[in-house]
Amino acid sequence: MQATLDAFRDAIRQAGDTRTPLRLRGGGSKDFYGQALAGTVLDTRAYRGIVEYDPAELVITARCGTPLAEIEDAVAQKRQMLAFEPPHFALRGQASTATIGGAVAAGLSGPRRQSAGALRDFVLGAQLMDGHGEIMNFGGQVMKNVAGYDVSRLLAGSLGTLGLILEVSLKVLPVPFDDATLRFAMDQAEAIDQLNKWGGQPLPIAASAWHDGFLHVRLSGATAAVCAARDNLGGEVVDASHAQQLWMVLREQTHAFFSPANDTGRALWRIAVPTVCKPLDLPGAQLVEWGGGQRWWIAPDDSAASADRVRAAAQAAGGHATLFRNGDKSVGVFTPLSSPLAAIHKRLKDTFDPAGIFNPQRMYNGL
Repeated sequence: MQATLDAFRDAIRQAGDTRTPLRLRGGGSKDFYGQALAGTVLDTRAYRGIVEYDPAELVITARCGTPLAEIEDAVAQKRQMLAFEPPHFALRGQASTATIGGAVAAGLSGPRRQSAGALRDFVLGAQLMDGHGEIMNFGGQVMKNVAGYDVSRLLAGSLGTLGLILEVSLKVLPVPFDDATLRFAMDQAEAIDQLNKWGGQPLPIAASAWHDGFLHVRLSGATAAVCAARDNLGGEVVDASHAQQLWMVLREQTHAFFSPANDTGRALWRIAVPTVCKPLDLPGAQLVEWGGGQRWWIAPDDSAASADRVRAAAQAAGGHATLFRNGDKSVGVFTPLSSPLAAIHKRLKDTFDPAGIFNPQRMYNGL
């Protein structure tokens, strides 16, 4: 692997000397996400492999190019899981190309994020190659080593703009003993209200999703707790195989709701709001996840008016909106930063990538 590291270092230093942008890329499964794709591709997949896995300590360390599926298979053999459920976003009919480095750089989480937490919460440590070609280590491999200004978690969701993530150490969790999914017929307002009521109770709710008049709730944990919650909540019990498929298609955005975005290229917006937020006044269908905290909306058109409308609705509710897939990215994929936040982003970029070669413009114009 040293030869691969040397090749990375040489490419980075040469790019820095000539101010040539580099596009850090693993399997390319998240190429749709973010702003512009620019620069010469630096493929990370040659630097792969699980470095260490200690099931007793619930920690796995892997190189950036390691397939995400390989890591999930390894922990599954020990009845453990990546509880934040990172999506693979494999192309229809094709095997997953997602890598663990790309998953961390994208910072995306699946349905269990509602109960387990976000990807960044599971990052214990990381190894980074900066714009000088130097290797930097942050965090550790146990929770007690994670303290202070945690740069390793800062890398989660940075879209490769700060440097090349070489290795990452992640916390894993045991697979729950039992699992059940309940189905309820109710409108969006009722579903949001009910989810918030349940959220204040000691219930083993792992995930939730509302769409088109039906709320699905996933219960996970000890068998006794799942059975008690199932009896308490009522609803229709969904067949186990259908339930597993439901949460998978939501995670991978192959659910029917996402078809207009996947098949016709319509703009898909991700809206983050407080869970108590009432249904947003937006035309067309919505899908609600994470106990009401994440709303998906497919815009009727790609106009700037649609972008202004969804961002105004999110801001009024105390949240923000991201142009997740497709659409006119000139409106800005991510919510525009205030001047103080933009200055912080700029200083971070200058510190780790002084020549500005790593994934330029991928998050914001000017970075």
